[in-house]
Formats: sequence, structure tokens, C-alpha cells
Amino acid sequence: MDISRAGSKPSAQPPEEYFTGTVRLDPLFAAEAPGRTSGAAVTFEPGARTAWHTHPAGQTLIVTAGLGLVQRKGGPIEEIRPGDVVWFPADEVHWHGASPEVAMTHIAIQESIDGSPVSWMEKVTDDEYQGRK
Repeated sequence: MDISRAGSKPSAQPPEEYFTGTVRLDPLFAAEAPGRTSGAAVTFEPGARTAWHTHPAGQTLIVTAGLGLVQRKGGPIEEIRPGDVVWFPADEVHWHGASPEVAMTHIAIQESIDGSPVSWMEKVTDDEYQGRK
């Protein structure tokens, strides 16, 4: 058994090449062999968001605070709120982040396949974020 105490892992800013705006990542747990699952609490300030990306084994988001937005490629932008659970199937191209005026925090849970939990793509443009494209 291993207990990770709250505050025992430092907060970090994820790489700017994969995010737009101010984002804070708080690691919760890392994959431990033979397991492949990791999780983090991610806070997006208003207007902040991920780039387009996929997960080889899918991803679950559990919204814990604020008002967020999610979109799968070709689909509508959808609002997410505390208590909502979002599932992105394996290899589904998507993005997620805060609404334009309200921050959002979610817990992100994903599995690694061949050592990688995510494949990053281009950033979401302002037009895409605002639903104009």
C-alpha cells in the first residue's frame, strides 16, 4: 500500500507547446508496473485549453470545479460542469479546457500504451475555441 499525501507532489506548468493560456498540473498518481494508469488534477484559467490530441487507450475526465468546454473533432463544443464525467475513446481526436470567463478543474485519468499516454497535435485556434470553425 502507498498513501500519497495531499501536497506531497509539486504543481507544474505543462509544456506551452501543448496548451494555450495558463494551466496548472497537479500530479495525483503515476503508472506503476504492471499497471499503466496515471492521473492528474488539471486547472485551466479562463480561456485556457489543450491542443488537439488523442490517447491510445482513451481518457476519463472528472470535472471537480468551474465551467469547462470539450470537443471531439467534427463535433459540437459542449459545456462540462462539476460532477460531469467525460470519456474519450481510444484515438478520438479532442481538446478540453476552461470556458472563456470561468476557470475549470478536472481530474484526468489515462493509460499508457508503449510508454505513452498521449499523442499531441496542433493547437486549437481561437476560431475553433469560439466555435467559429
